[in-house]
Amino acid sequence: MAARAGALWRRARLLVPVSARRCSGVSRARGRFTSQSARQTFIQFFTEQHEHRPVPSAPVRPRGDPSLLFVNAGMNQFKPILLGCADPRSEMASYRRVVNSQKCVRAGGKHNDLEDVGRDVYHHTFFEMLGNWSFGDYFKVEACSMAWRLLTEVYEIPAERLYVSYFSGDAASGLPADEETRHIWLSLGVHPDHVLPFGMRDNFWEMGETGPCGPCTEIHYDHVGNRNAAALVNADNPDVVEIWNLVFMQHNREADGGLQALPQVSVDTGMGLERLLTVLQNKRSNYDTDLFTPLLSAIHQHSKAPPYRGRTGQADGGRVDMAYRVVADHIRTLCVCIADGVYPGMTGPELVLRRILRRAVRFSTEVLQAPEGMLASLVPTVTHILGDAYPELHTETGRIMELINVNEAQFLSSLKQGRRVINRTLSKMNRDSVEFPASVAWSLHQNLGFPLDLIDLMLEEHNMTVNKDGLEQLAAENKKLQSQTEGGAGERGLHMDLQSLAELQSRGVPYTNDSLKYDYSLRQDGTYVFPPCSASVLALYCGQSLVREVCEGQRCGVVLDQTCFYAEQGGQTHDQGYFTKNGLQDVLFPVDCVRLAGGYVVHEITAAETLRTGDQIQLHVDETQRLACMVKHTATHVLNFALRELLGSGVVQRGSHVTAERIRFDFSSEASLSVSQLQEVETMVQAIIQQNEEIHTQEIPVARANQIAGLRTVDEVYPDPVRVVSVGVPVPELLSGHAFKRTSIELCCGTHLLQTGGIGDLVVVSERQMVKGMSRIIAVTGNDAKQAREAGQSLLQEVESLTARITADRSPSLATVQRLSKEVGLLTDAVEGTPIPQWQKREFQTRLKALQRNANTTIRKLEIKEAAAKAKVLLKRHANKAVLVDTVEADSISVVMKTVNKLSELAPDSLIMLLSHLQPSGRVLCACQVPKGEGGVSASEWALAVCSNLGGNAGGSETVAKGVGTAGNTADLLKTLHWAEEFAHNKRQHTH
Repeated sequence: MAARAGALWRRARLLVPVSARRCSGVSRARGRFTSQSARQTFIQFFTEQHEHRPVPSAPVRPRGDPSLLFVNAGMNQFKPILLGCADPRSEMASYRRVVNSQKCVRAGGKHNDLEDVGRDVYHHTFFEMLGNWSFGDYFKVEACSMAWRLLTEVYEIPAERLYVSYFSGDAASGLPADEETRHIWLSLGVHPDHVLPFGMRDNFWEMGETGPCGPCTEIHYDHVGNRNAAALVNADNPDVVEIWNLVFMQHNREADGGLQALPQVSVDTGMGLERLLTVLQNKRSNYDTDLFTPLLSAIHQHSKAPPYRGRTGQADGGRVDMAYRVVADHIRTLCVCIADGVYPGMTGPELVLRRILRRAVRFSTEVLQAPEGMLASLVPTVTHILGDAYPELHTETGRIMELINVNEAQFLSSLKQGRRVINRTLSKMNRDSVEFPASVAWSLHQNLGFPLDLIDLMLEEHNMTVNKDGLEQLAAENKKLQSQTEGGAGERGLHMDLQSLAELQSRGVPYTNDSLKYDYSLRQDGTYVFPPCSASVLALYCGQSLVREVCEGQRCGVVLDQTCFYAEQGGQTHDQGYFTKNGLQDVLFPVDCVRLAGGYVVHEITAAETLRTGDQIQLHVDETQRLACMVKHTATHVLNFALRELLGSGVVQRGSHVTAERIRFDFSSEASLSVSQLQEVETMVQAIIQQNEEIHTQEIPVARANQIAGLRTVDEVYPDPVRVVSVGVPVPELLSGHAFKRTSIELCCGTHLLQTGGIGDLVVVSERQMVKGMSRIIAVTGNDAKQAREAGQSLLQEVESLTARITADRSPSLATVQRLSKEVGLLTDAVEGTPIPQWQKREFQTRLKALQRNANTTIRKLEIKEAAAKAKVLLKRHANKAVLVDTVEADSISVVMKTVNKLSELAPDSLIMLLSHLQPSGRVLCACQVPKGEGGVSASEWALAVCSNLGGNAGGSETVAKGVGTAGNTADLLKTLHWAEEFAHNKRQHTH
């Protein structure tokens, strides 16, 4: 093997002449590289000298990969190539040699450095990964030789300070040692004691729990020099750090943990720019390079902290330097993520970003003593440092600053927000309740960062306690959900494994012709005709392998030569339907799911009879479901156009999902739409529907499509050619440049109506901001829209009727107002839970809130009046009693409490407890109050003892408490009254 490696190395040396061993125009002495020139040197070395294609960084939000929260490595965007399932029509399928600088975030999932940031001088949540890739082109020899030449000849790093590691093998996984890589390094002249073997943890790279992986070889740098530092490699020693990792993608980690060979071997390298700069700029810390020093200086200027000194551990008194590093790292992450459309939120990557922001705020305000707004003031500095490489930072600077300021203010004002949440919840609760909902308490804790003990203190003011059992259950559920989310949840259904996909390609099995999904027509009567479709079974996939036949009851994937079924893509759900086999027309093979796999359409079925390759089948699409999806998809385009017309061309689609039932559409928006805007959007959509515009579609080259004025695209990789969908204007007219009509023009692979009149109607039934800067619309069409409008009219009549009844009675009784208040609550719930136009829902909510406020005010006044009258009667009956225990006629705990409070005002030295016996239920309402400073009797203890004696429960504070119980008859209640009085007397006597 050594001889073979040496021969390959000599061949690789001949590929580049000595005169070209340095990048043209960018070579300079070590120690004088800036971050910008170091990045540029890397790109130019591979593009100019080794024919790599430069590719821009992908956004940090992964495209169509549910296994990742963030792009955490340079190879993420190239995963389809490594898996061998890239769309054969896409530009990506032609990649062979690629180079770029990729924005990466490691703050969740398998690779999570969040808690390490700040503790040392080299961990980051955001970093730049310089990388070069080979997809089925060069492999280990060329990768190692290029890396060595760049480091030692272009960057002029002393070879004696570099150590390389290689994979030592793993018997448990059946993987041998990578001796080939060891011999390559030796042939390059690396000293034998600088070539070190390591196991799975250090030298076998995996992107996540599943996916492409393989042995790697790492290059480490010794900052000290003039010694043998082999023992310090991979030992977490800050003096010897890894700077470059060369991964040889040979395997794929399956869901069951097994390894399978990839269809082709590839090279994936990654070198962190931050660590590279410490070497090139002769620094010992990433934070001492020009990527961070301007930030650290800006932090010092805007805070009350002493200057940054680079200390760690115990030497860092008060964690001041740690706070500097946290803020500097986190502000970079916030800028890059927000610029790429990831905003602080409540789930997934948005939740992680929210935690990063709050961590930065905490260190900024608590440790560095910086004023509110300091974080946002750092954004222009980040843009100045990184903006040349990532220009989106320049265009999004204003938005980033605004979002950071808004989120910081929200965090710092969380106490005020939490109090409002508690008060609003209490106003909606049954007046007899003594336990605060665990779900709301958990939301305060999880979403606003409230400590649970703080919630308890705030609720004590209202004589309430939290349901502790419910809290524990919610905490357990959240922990389970979080572990599933961070681990990456795979998609449901069968997935053709890489070996089978590669085998199909090697057999020459043609890609599926799915153009028939667009083969339908519209009759004059308005009905759609979907012609019959037949096909041949080319392959069957079952049990992770290709088979010749499947038997009844087996679940399998079917690949056909052609299909009229739509596979899930472009935000549109897959078609439903069934197969029939020639000769067995009465046996149906239901199609559970339809997916794309590298140019093949895989139909997932459960066999109802034996099915073999070569069988001829008939395909039957569920026409109702297909047509419903066509309606929704065309309506989505029209809705998108209307939003852009109303709000401006700056509106950007953030995602959509089309099913037979509804439309979900996410778009950039600084605030929720107003009632008038919602109405106007629906009016604009209805106008286009009524005009019955023709839908035009045509496949054209990407280059020509990009010349169309007004074309709307989203952040996706499109195949070439692309399908243009235009409303009302033929595509040739768009291409000619003579089209003057403003209309919806999008690139789309979905199935659409042929005329907009088929939408029928569209109603926005929900619109809300998901996170700051992004709104989500849920809309329905056709009959569902008609029913939503009818339901809205029905509820309108109910709202107006209730309003009239409430305003008609000038002097209502307490019972009447309580009954009407309850009706307001029930009608509010009906409005919340009924699909009606969102603009109408907002109007109803405003009116009902006003009615509820007025009713609550009236109830409070009447209750106080009634309580005062009852208190006078009771005081007359029990004058000068130290312990006052009696019954009172009242239908709610609120009246009982108010009567107790009034009595306490009139007899401030008395211990007071009142019980109300409700018939015919037998429920007993209990309220009590004791003077402040009364050492013998606690109100909560007293109420709990009495209510427990009645088989109930109670809660409250030292001075005020309430509860409920049950008494079968009056005699039982009288016994309880006597027992309650004796309890209080005994407690007082025992103390005094």
